[in-house]
Amino acid sequence: MSTNQWFLLVGLLMLARGLAATTISRSPFTSAIVYLCVGILLGPSFLDLFRFDPSAQSGLLELMTQIALLISLFSAGIKMPVPFKLARWDAPLRLAWVSMTLTVALVALFAYYVLHMPAGAAILLGGILAPTDPVLATDVQVRHPGDKDQLRFTLTCEAGMNDGSAFPFVLLGLGMLGVGETGHDHLRWLLVDVIWATSAAVAVGVLAGSGLARLGWRLRVVKPRHEIMDDLVALGLIAIVYGVASMVKASGYLAVFFAAVALRQTELKLAGAPRDRYGLLEPDVAKSQAAQASDAGAPPMVVSAEALVFKEHLERLSELTLVLLLGGMISLRELPYETIGVAAFLFLIARPLAVYVGLMGSGVSNRMRAMTGWFGVRGIGSLFYIVYAIEAGLPPNLARELTGIALGVIVLSILVHGFSVKPLIDTK
Repeated sequence: MSTNQWFLLVGLLMLARGLAATTISRSPFTSAIVYLCVGILLGPSFLDLFRFDPSAQSGLLELMTQIALLISLFSAGIKMPVPFKLARWDAPLRLAWVSMTLTVALVALFAYYVLHMPAGAAILLGGILAPTDPVLATDVQVRHPGDKDQLRFTLTCEAGMNDGSAFPFVLLGLGMLGVGETGHDHLRWLLVDVIWATSAAVAVGVLAGSGLARLGWRLRVVKPRHEIMDDLVALGLIAIVYGVASMVKASGYLAVFFAAVALRQTELKLAGAPRDRYGLLEPDVAKSQAAQASDAGAPPMVVSAEALVFKEHLERLSELTLVLLLGGMISLRELPYETIGVAAFLFLIARPLAVYVGLMGSGVSNRMRAMTGWFGVRGIGSLFYIVYAIEAGLPPNLARELTGIALGVIVLSILVHGFSVKPLIDTK
């Protein structure tokens, strides 16, 4: 498929998706399922009109997935309820660290004892498949700022953090395979790749997000008033935070997520947004006040609402493009036979068990645990980690095996979670 034909295909799908938004919202399937089916139909599984080799094009695919993740993490962070309260964030913090670690361990044990993979490859596979996805899971995530649904908040917050918390296990697996700097120095891995990378990421993100909110506020207050292009400012924040975090060996993904959380929290506090009965700041009221203030010639109170709309549009475009490419990466006839077993173990045993253990003592109901345990959508995050491993120098034979399993699990996740999200979440 030529570049012109690819643009035509993407354009037609974007047009159809935009015109059929209501139809899809009322249908039993998600938009990701539509994109995947089109990709599989046109890909090597059926018509073979286009192919995309993740090994040969790993550099390009790494960049595309990286951009999609950063935009999605920023959008998720902006929609988090504020102010930050440890009691409210307790469940997602447990999921993003305790449950995610348990998932890595369980998948690694399955890969080591059942699939007979080397220990390093088993841990690498666990790190690739453990994180839930912030890009393809939009149907199970917070829909807008102010959405108080506890399940959606928990899943969104978990997805915002566990891409960063899974990365150390990817590095550990690569190091045990002799790829990368980690090697067998587990103490260095714990101190640098886990403790430092996490704490420094949170610090960089909070400082950058709150600092930008205060700077934007002051610029809008001084006379003559400064107009701010929220879209460009937000994109600049994402790039700077990710770059600074990477330079100091911190997790760029965690830093971007917490930068968005801090930006939103600081601006709502500066705007004097009222609190609801849950003690949360009301973004809709602040936005209304901002519009009234702008009409009266006073400085607006909210600085990121327009940026969020722009990021959500980019997020949808990323989802469409990458899921289409996913269809061109796989051949259903050549998927490894282990895929079904790994997916079944992950969806039905590893994820639910890890969630149940991780949430013990948290006060979360059994029904909420069951729902959270089921909706662990795998997607672009897992795709990024596999191409990162390939770019890092993963041996070709292992790269083929792990890529086949990971792609198959992502496809099955899009299908089984996509068909179950609307009947389970929308009617819960």
